[in-house]
Amino acid sequence: MSDAAMEEMNLVTSINHTLRQEMRNNDHVRLVGYDIGRVGGMFRVTAGLFDEFGEDRVIDMPLTENGIMGLAVGMAIAGERPVVEVQFLSFMYNAWGQFIYNLSNIHQKTGGAFKVPVTIRAAFGGGIKPLPFHSESTEAWFMHVPGVRVVCPSTPCQAKGLLLSALRCDDPVIFLEHSRLYRAFREAVPTGDYFLPLDKSRVVREGTDLTVLTWGNMVHVSTQAASQCDASIEIIDLVSLVPLDVEAILASVRKTGRCVIVHEARRTAGPGAELSALINEYALDSLKAPVKRVTGFDVAFPDTSTEEFYLPGVERAKFAFEAVLGFEF
Repeated sequence: MSDAAMEEMNLVTSINHTLRQEMRNNDHVRLVGYDIGRVGGMFRVTAGLFDEFGEDRVIDMPLTENGIMGLAVGMAIAGERPVVEVQFLSFMYNAWGQFIYNLSNIHQKTGGAFKVPVTIRAAFGGGIKPLPFHSESTEAWFMHVPGVRVVCPSTPCQAKGLLLSALRCDDPVIFLEHSRLYRAFREAVPTGDYFLPLDKSRVVREGTDLTVLTWGNMVHVSTQAASQCDASIEIIDLVSLVPLDVEAILASVRKTGRCVIVHEARRTAGPGAELSALINEYALDSLKAPVKRVTGFDVAFPDTSTEEFYLPGVERAKFAFEAVLGFEF
């Protein structure tokens, strides 16, 4: 791809650019949420789209997540391709009824007669010290729901490819946006059509001594921690939490024989528990050490003064890497 087809963007501008591109391409793509129109969204991700496409395509809604989700389901059944903005992932609790009973299973319950091509954008994760319920990583809740894809970009370029694929997908897709990464850095992003698969992981760093499985902002935390270790550490950005890229995960663990899982979500019944079970079930004979998790704690997400102690950081990740690297049966 030529340099002329690339533009420097951060995560916010990449998502905004992708939404604009697909809305110009397909009149059935409509945005639904609160404060997404004239205000441009909580993080200004949809800024300027109301001015270009108007209130019929960028639909401001009351503060009712269940109502927003129900509207999106109806629109999708009627042939539209709604994109829902949920300001923060934990607010999805309020949309649980529509999400569980309708959005996730209508396609299966109707024998394929109806499809629900809804993309749900939601900010998640800590690091920006907002109000309570604005920093939780509750992705495990949605990993347990059949019929829904869950993806999480860790870079602006990745966001473009994943979001465009999600907008063209006939399945419901939860598109997780780590709030710490919105304006963290810029990189070259393709300005034309650019697609990434919704079911594949990404090798961020190749290695032979240890496999690290992670996603979102923890990709960057883990990469920094790995650079401080005197070992060959492979870092896999899972990208897709549903479905998991099982083949890539097991191939890496079988190669290195050691694995650490790093995520912000709480430890008990978190995504790391499923990943650990997967590895123990299918790659136990390759392990040289027990699988270790570096996670959030089993408490409510703390206030701003203690947030840094809750979130996995470079030192905690490095300590875990070295512990697993040094373990011998």
